[in-house]
Amino acid sequence: MTNESYRSCIEACVRCAQACEHCASACLKEPELPMLADCIALDHDCAQMCWTAAAFMSRGSSFAAELCRVCAEVCEACAVECEKHEHDHCQECADTCNHCADECKRMAGAAVAHV
Repeated sequence: MTNESYRSCIEACVRCAQACEHCASACLKEPELPMLADCIALDHDCAQMCWTAAAFMSRGSSFAAELCRVCAEVCEACAVECEKHEHDHCQECADTCNHCADECKRMAGAAVAHV
């Protein structure tokens, strides 16, 4: 698969990484910081995974499908955690993570079908 085939997934990963970076930063400014520790940690993990998956897809790596599968798992975990918190930034992050997880699952499945 060419990196052009990955375009919507790359875009979803970049949006998700940005949302997670924003959510982590916003969580650090919330008064109930200790309650948000898991959210912040998952935001960081998810952002890093999304940046990495986007990079692998951008260069057409043969490992892109596997990275997308892992990325979907991390995005789903981050979404579940963010959904626990009422802050707008957490809710927006959860929505973005769920969308990215769907895109990554679709892409991982499509890449496997083409192997």
